[in-house]
Amino acid sequence: QVQLVESRGGLVQAGGSLRLSCAASAGTLSNYNMGWFRQAPGKEREFVAAISWLGDSTYYADSVKGRFAISRDNAKNSVYLQMNSLNADDTAVYYCAAKLRPGDYYSDYKYDYWGQGTQVTVSS
Repeated sequence: QVQLVESRGGLVQAGGSLRLSCAASAGTLSNYNMGWFRQAPGKEREFVAAISWLGDSTYYADSVKGRFAISRDNAKNSVYLQMNSLNADDTAVYYCAAKLRPGDYYSDYKYDYWGQGTQVTVSS
């Protein structure tokens, strides 16, 4: 079992960058496949990016491909989401999530553990 804690998000101007991190306050992330999801006001939670437990495979939503990058450092028990070229559509609460089983990284119900979420607001 793991407990996930996201770093504080923040307010950033359109075109800017922000890096989110997700750390395990309990347990170890090294055995888990990790994902980032987001939920904008009035919308359903959506997949953003995922990375395999080894870090050798990454997956992205089309809306963030080429702008966001997910990475992990198992030695630091952390996962990161580097977000570049942010726009107003990226405004949302961002969640990190962990799943033991590989595969189907895009479905939120496949994830076993979730962080509390962190707000990212992009001003235009």
